[in-house]
Amino acid sequence: MTRSRPRVGPLAAPGSSAGTLDVDALLDDPATGIIVCCGSGGVGKTTTSAALALRAAERGRRVVVLTIDPARRLAQSLGIAALDNTPRPVADAGRDGGSLDAMMLDMKRTFDEVVESQATPEKARQILENPFYVALSSSFAGTQEYMAMEKLGQLQRDARAAGTYDLIVVDTPPSRSALDFLDAPERLSSFLDGRFVRLLLAPARGPAKLMTAGLGIVTGALSKILGGQFLTDLQTFVAALDTVFGGFRARAQQTYALLQAPGTAFLVIAAPEPDALREAEYFVERLSEDQMPLAGLVVNRATPAAPGDLSAEEAQAAATRLRRTGDSTTAPLTAGLLRLHADRARLVEREAVLRARFAAAHPSVATAVVPALAGDVHDLDGLRTVGALLAGDGAGDGPDRA
Repeated sequence: MTRSRPRVGPLAAPGSSAGTLDVDALLDDPATGIIVCCGSGGVGKTTTSAALALRAAERGRRVVVLTIDPARRLAQSLGIAALDNTPRPVADAGRDGGSLDAMMLDMKRTFDEVVESQATPEKARQILENPFYVALSSSFAGTQEYMAMEKLGQLQRDARAAGTYDLIVVDTPPSRSALDFLDAPERLSSFLDGRFVRLLLAPARGPAKLMTAGLGIVTGALSKILGGQFLTDLQTFVAALDTVFGGFRARAQQTYALLQAPGTAFLVIAAPEPDALREAEYFVERLSEDQMPLAGLVVNRATPAAPGDLSAEEAQAAATRLRRTGDSTTAPLTAGLLRLHADRARLVEREAVLRARFAAAHPSVATAVVPALAGDVHDLDGLRTVGALLAGDGAGDGPDRA
């Protein structure tokens, strides 16, 4: 299969031949309406999403950040007691007309809102009380991704209609499931068009004469196996799903098209580790295959280079000489510090090699490298530091492990 090159926007910083990601250009561009942060777990994705949203708000954008990460660490960093399905304003965030709201996907509530918006009150009540709906909306595999698509579409439609936001930042679930929402429209369509669903819908979709003898035998057998009430509840739910969620299917497909539009930018978040960068390659290739607009790669928690120009080999050699010939009480301490310097220098070199391999495989992907912080990010000041580091103009050490 021939893969297309990733689509890119205003990514490379001026004068950079290696493709340095220009974060501020991305945030400041009024054409950028959605930023989707994706990546494997434990690479600083949630912190990066919050830091990008805060920096954009303080550069004059009206921003909402949506997390579908069950870790729920975003609220803590933003100084909000709890996040839910309703956008909550973040105090002391935003300048020059900018503002920041934050929210967390409530899968069940979003599903309920779809029902209530697509059905009459009586019909909605029947669906919401159906036991199959309760199970599907609460724990069915893939529902979170479907509802993430729905909520993103809702936010974008509301923002366009009311002018509430001009930038939506989305923090996706960890690991490869972060891209499952790209498949939501196709999966939902496959389910609704599946043979078993069509079988259950046959009595409702056509006149009684279409209820053939063969179909009657099948449904009769199902009634004996599953129970008459069980089958009735299931048929009622599937019929409702077909009539009510046809609108959701269409909107999910519209949201998919929105994700492919020029106003959307995907950022792949990774750590400078072999496994994390392999996952990043998977994300980049998948986004390229699906013609999604890839803005670039953020490598979090990179080991900062030690001050000075002493190489790992030189530091190790000096430590060895001190250990052999040291004649003072400070020699063991100095030798230990030199060995630590050598270990750090080697780690910096290994990480640079990993990034170089990624760049060689994906030369068109702009990259931002963010050094590691000494501690966790847990407040707005910490997020501001991370945002400055992402943009390459701040002092500090980089995102935490959210």
